[in-house]
Amino acid sequence: MRISRSTAGTAFVGGALILTLTALAYPSMLGVENAASGQDRIIANTQWGPLTEADRDFVVRVRAAGLWEYPLGQMIKERSSSPEMQEVAKHLLVGHGRLDAGCRKVSTDLGITLPNEASPQQQQFVATAEGSTGKEFESTAVTIMRVAHGGIFPTIAKIRATTRNSLVRELADTTNDTVLDHITVLEKTGLINQEQVSFQITAPPKLPQEQTTPPPPQQGAPVRVLPVPEDLKDFQTVAPNPSYGQPQPAPSAG
Repeated sequence: MRISRSTAGTAFVGGALILTLTALAYPSMLGVENAASGQDRIIANTQWGPLTEADRDFVVRVRAAGLWEYPLGQMIKERSSSPEMQEVAKHLLVGHGRLDAGCRKVSTDLGITLPNEASPQQQQFVATAEGSTGKEFESTAVTIMRVAHGGIFPTIAKIRATTRNSLVRELADTTNDTVLDHITVLEKTGLINQEQVSFQITAPPKLPQEQTTPPPPQQGAPVRVLPVPEDLKDFQTVAPNPSYGQPQPAPSAG
């Protein structure tokens, strides 16, 4: 049976796509010994509250998402002419630009090392979309991102519900709002097959750790910046642009 390029692209999305922000084996890259049995191990006490392994990994995962979705947003802006896809590009670039600024601020305050490159799997997402053209490009890009965004909600909810660090909590709030904003504009393209997306979210394939883990930054390398484009500085989305860094108030004695 002959398989078209469009079918092949869909097959890749179904067979190789797992959640954008899968669990990352980053402790060794960060110089932290993974001696505890759970992600609730406290690795630092800060003025914003205790920092756990799960907190740290969440910040890294949000950063890693931007490292592939931001370039894909740039690609959509350059290659798609439809108003709906141009809207997607704007929301991706603004949303991940603002999230990235939050990640960099939080990582500096909490002493978290951030990657400068997406994971091999995430880089393949971009390469897959880049290798297609026209409507196939738009459909492939939208499907990959819709699955990725839809799958991250449980992680955000868990971090938001359990973290005792106010900086991480604020980042979780912003991430949740940004993800929902992106899902909304992706669905407005009319290119989403909801049944396919649901299946891919609930039955992701398992990949080797080295495929889902972003490489550590080179020693001494500056932190890569994902800037909000100058022409979109005033672009409004439903996601707020908070200022991180207010110390967490001490609990009252009463």
